[in-house]
Amino acid sequence: MRIREVPFYRLRLNQGEINSVVETLRSGWLTTGKTAHEFEQEFADYVGAKHALAVNSCTAALHLSLLASGIGSEHEVITTPYTFVATTETIIQTGAKVVFVDTERDSFNIDLNQIPAAITERTRAIVPVHIAGLPIDLRKIESLRRKYKLTVIHDGAHALGATNNGKPVGSTADFSCFSFYATKNLTTGEGGMITTNSRRHCDNLRVLSLHGMSRDAWKRYSGRGSWKYQILQLGYKYNLSDINAALGLMQLRRFEQIQKQRRRLAEMYHHYLAEIDELVLPFEPDGTTHAWHLYIVKLRNGGEQRRNEIIEKLRSLGVGTSVHFIPLYLQPYYKKHYHYTRRDLPNSYAHYKSVITLPFYVDLKEDEIKYVAECFKKVFARDSRIVR
Repeated sequence: MRIREVPFYRLRLNQGEINSVVETLRSGWLTTGKTAHEFEQEFADYVGAKHALAVNSCTAALHLSLLASGIGSEHEVITTPYTFVATTETIIQTGAKVVFVDTERDSFNIDLNQIPAAITERTRAIVPVHIAGLPIDLRKIESLRRKYKLTVIHDGAHALGATNNGKPVGSTADFSCFSFYATKNLTTGEGGMITTNSRRHCDNLRVLSLHGMSRDAWKRYSGRGSWKYQILQLGYKYNLSDINAALGLMQLRRFEQIQKQRRRLAEMYHHYLAEIDELVLPFEPDGTTHAWHLYIVKLRNGGEQRRNEIIEKLRSLGVGTSVHFIPLYLQPYYKKHYHYTRRDLPNSYAHYKSVITLPFYVDLKEDEIKYVAECFKKVFARDSRIVR
């Protein structure tokens, strides 16, 4: 098999998933209905939560969870700068102030040991992010939640299938939010899910997710429904359609198979990249199940310019890559409204300037992984400005 190109991402759906969507299209019911609620129940069961609500994105999930927590302009919310912007823009949209805490030195996750120093009398919540699928210490974050009487909202966009000390991400805390974007381990094209162990929270989330209407208003077009409904509070249009849910439900039913393959691919990368001394490979601590959403390597030496040169050379060889993430305090909006510097959050910048995210998806072949490794070797060997 002669490899000429390894794209950063490639998606292939199986026939069962395609058939499920087609059946929904033929059913006469396309918006939120029976399939979406079935997806919610099976998802809650899978992660070990009592309740789940399907929404149209993880961004919506985060926003609703913050609103249901009563977060407002008088509050501060602690999170990491090393994340996608959805984590923080939803906080800002509530009127609250974002407070950044740096990452751990050895992982991309927020340093839980630094959180107490960031807590003030205005702190209302913590939003930890499980970057790349590596879960944070769930026991430690729960201890912080209880000690400081804070709400914890997990950004689990990367973390479906991750566990820590036997607990799945999504089974603990007040709220956990998941993404089903096209590139995620489980996809609905666009979509998300909130899990919680509180019936009261779930009922409130359901009202907020559909214009603030009474929770059974979606039934008004069915034989059991009524044209009457009530607007209970200010709400949003965040519900997930049955079309999306049909795809997600089928993927969920084979999710263990999906995760088994992703773990196998991670092991292949470990094997083929192990002899390249210039790279630091991702790890999985004892007592942890990594969800393997992303496979991120770090350069052992060099800075941002060197990393960028390597990315370009890999691209010239047909290998697609990305960078996860640009710390948010480096972005123009956050420079203007927040005044953090690299010196304030040194670990997150150290990660950023050295990371390369490699192609990683279920359809990836062993020969393609081997080719990626060969390309790294060529890049390090040929360019005298890169070899150290």
